[in-house]
Amino acid sequence: MRLNDLLNQTSEWLKATGTESEIVMSSRVRFARNIKGLAFSHWADEKQKKEILTKTKQALLKNKYLNNSLFLVMDELNDLDKQFLVERHLISRELTADGGCKAVDVSEKELFSIMINEEDHLRLQVMRSGLELKESLRLLDKLDSELRRNFDYACNSKWGYLTACPTNVGTGMRASVMIHLPALVMTKRIGKVLESIGRINLAVRGLYGEGTEASGNFFQISNQITLGHSEQELVDDIDRVIKQVVEYEKGARELLLKNSRHQLEDEIWRAYGILTNARIVSSLEAIGLLSAIRLGVNLSIINKVDIKSINELFITTQPAHLQKIEGKDLNPQERDLKRGDLLRDKLK
Repeated sequence: MRLNDLLNQTSEWLKATGTESEIVMSSRVRFARNIKGLAFSHWADEKQKKEILTKTKQALLKNKYLNNSLFLVMDELNDLDKQFLVERHLISRELTADGGCKAVDVSEKELFSIMINEEDHLRLQVMRSGLELKESLRLLDKLDSELRRNFDYACNSKWGYLTACPTNVGTGMRASVMIHLPALVMTKRIGKVLESIGRINLAVRGLYGEGTEASGNFFQISNQITLGHSEQELVDDIDRVIKQVVEYEKGARELLLKNSRHQLEDEIWRAYGILTNARIVSSLEAIGLLSAIRLGVNLSIINKVDIKSINELFITTQPAHLQKIEGKDLNPQERDLKRGDLLRDKLK
C-alpha cells in the first residue's frame, strides 16, 4: 500500500455504520506504551531513537493484525503528506515536527495506526464508526498483546504502565468519541451539558483533539484519568456518559422539529443551497454548512445524499486532501475554488 492509495478509500471511522452513528461519528481508543530499558522519546538521543524505531518496526512487521500495512518515516515525507495524515486522524500534529526518527504504521483499512517516537515510544490507536468504544478496546487489546510478544513494556506493579506524561501513567489509555451536537448548540443547551461533562473528569476538545476548538458542532470527549482504574472501567464510564449525551441531543432535535421546524428547515436548506451553488468556499465555512446538512440528512429533511458521503466531505475538503486530489500545491484562494467545485459535484 502507498500513501496516495488512502485517497481512494473511506476511513473506517467515516463509514456511518456503528451504533448511534447519526450522532456519534467515531470512537477511538489509544494506548501509550514504552519499551523497558530505553529512555523515553524526549530524553533519548538520536542513536537511542533509531534503536527504538528499528525495534518497533521489526515488531510491527511481524504483527498479524498489520498485514499489508503502510509504514511511513516522517523525515521522508513532505509537509503536505504529513498534513494529509493529520487530517485523516492517523497521526498527531506532534509527530509532524522535524527530527526524532518518527514514524507511523497504518493498517490496510485505517482501522489501526501506530505512532513511533511521538511523546512515547509507541502510541497505538484504533478508530471505528459510531459509539463502539468497547469493541475498539477489544481490538486494541489484541494488537497490544501481539506486540508484547516482541519486547517488554516499561511497567510498574504499583503505578501500571510508565509514560512520558504523568497523566497517562496507569492504563496508558485514552478513550474518546467524536460527537455531533448541532441541536444542543441551536437550543443553547450545550453549555450546561459540557459543564456537567467537565465535572466528572472528562475532557472536551475540538475536531482535531487537544489544542483545537470545536467547529461544525463537533466535540471530542475523552477520559482525563488513567490511574487507579482498569481500561474496561474507564470505557464503561465514558460509554454511559455518551449515551446520556446522545439522548439529550435527540431530545433537542425533537424539540426543534416540534417548535421551530420551519426555521430549522430553512437553515438546513440554506446550507445545502450555498454548498451546491457557491464557487468559493473556505474550510471553516464548509465545516459549518456541512454540519447543518448532516443534521438535515439525519432528520430526513434532506434525502439527496447519505451520511457516509457527508462524513467523507468533512475530510476531503481539508487543505491537504484538496491538494492531493488535485495533484499539485494550491494557494489558499485556489483551495477555496477547488473546495467549491468538489462540494457542488458531490452534493448534486
